[in-house]
Amino acid sequence: MSIVKINVLTVPEEQRETLEKRFASRAGTVDSSDGFEWFELLRPVEGTDSYLVYTRWRAEEDFQNWMSGRGQAAHRDNAATGSERPKPAATDSTLWTFEVVQQAAPKQG
Repeated sequence: MSIVKINVLTVPEEQRETLEKRFASRAGTVDSSDGFEWFELLRPVEGTDSYLVYTRWRAEEDFQNWMSGRGQAAHRDNAATGSERPKPAATDSTLWTFEVVQQAAPKQG
């Protein structure tokens, strides 16, 4: 079964819009990666300043391949363009890994 990676990003309220715009500007960069199954950026509603970046992969190897290729490229500075990497919007990050043990989807009627 699939694996899920959840990146927990601590984002101060004044940086939320910046974070969301950065993700929007990179929309589609992971979609065509081998083994990629799903992405969601989850905004906190109340009681926390943590965003969750949810990705689902066919296997750990697929995630690692993305991280060492396109994922790494998406996060490094823009040396080729001569511009500096912008200051991170998140003040902390933790990566959680889960195996999908059970799943359900709406019944097709």
